[in-house]
Amino acid sequence: MRILTFLMLAFASINFSAQAANPQVAVKTNYGDFTLELYPEQAPKTVGNFLSYVEDGSYVGTQFHRLIPNFVIQGGGFDVNMQARAHQIPVPNESQNGLSNERGTIAMARTADPDSATRQFYINLANNSNLDPQGYRPGYTVFGKVITGFSNIEKMAKVPTTNLGRMQNVPMQPIIITDIQLIQP
Repeated sequence: MRILTFLMLAFASINFSAQAANPQVAVKTNYGDFTLELYPEQAPKTVGNFLSYVEDGSYVGTQFHRLIPNFVIQGGGFDVNMQARAHQIPVPNESQNGLSNERGTIAMARTADPDSATRQFYINLANNSNLDPQGYRPGYTVFGKVITGFSNIEKMAKVPTTNLGRMQNVPMQPIIITDIQLIQP
């Protein structure tokens, strides 16, 4: 009986640890690396959208083109020459998912149209609850968080910025994504 109980407990622990973990993405930049954990349960379409750009390799060579200290760093949409990268169809807004724009989270950038997010994302440098949904007003979809390397994100945010045409807060020295890969947790 003890052996059967031991086997049942061992089997139960194997099943518990075998549950699917959230996907993780390793991001390498010329300013250091960081790792993201994504939340497909809360934002399935947004995570699928983001991973499609990871898997097709089109985030490689893009830059963080907008740095606002104590607010966000934004990237994924422009190459080193500030040329817009091609994008897929916009993803529907999933901001009503219970996740908040807290320090260290990643969310989708968009225009005034709530359903306009394509490939640009941002990482929150502070708690930005003003970007969350408010009543009937949609927010910006949070879909993951930085789990390692946030100090590199903070280092990026300190790079001096300038204005380039209509673009504001552009880093004077480009911060480039050199590699981005889905990894096993």
